[in-house]
Amino acid sequence: MRRLIGWTLAVGFLFVTVNGLFVAPAPAVLGKDSVSPNKIGDSSLPSAAGEGGVTKETLLDTDAAWNGKAYTVYPAGRPELTVLRITIPAHGDLPWHTHPMPNAAYVVSGEITVEDKSGMKKHFSAGQVIPETVNTLHHGFTGDSPVVLIVFYAGTKGMPLSQKEQ
Repeated sequence: MRRLIGWTLAVGFLFVTVNGLFVAPAPAVLGKDSVSPNKIGDSSLPSAAGEGGVTKETLLDTDAAWNGKAYTVYPAGRPELTVLRITIPAHGDLPWHTHPMPNAAYVVSGEITVEDKSGMKKHFSAGQVIPETVNTLHHGFTGDSPVVLIVFYAGTKGMPLSQKEQ
């Protein structure tokens, strides 16, 4: 039986439900402190905290990106959630790019530094969440080890997740 770390955000994973089904990023979310998805219903999760060993911890609650720029609005249209597992090799350097929608990246392992065109930089390591910028050119680079990210995008159907600098 496949077991998921139920709302145990202390371990560092967020689970999304779609039509009552759990969506979990990759096998890395499996663990000994997990809760069977059959034990927690779609609407019972928030009220289940503290019951039966279920715990929850807020990893991110913000209205602004890592560089302090406030989020304004979600894109117009029918929402579409996308969750990606991204691995960037050691000494990797992502191209300068923007995101047209709010998104957040959970750092599973490794470390990454993000920088915007103004030169503002912020370093993130395993267990931290990066509240990404929207419509602001930025890039990320890694150090001596690779970084693994789980990125949650809140866009609309057909919207690109990122756009390279022109």
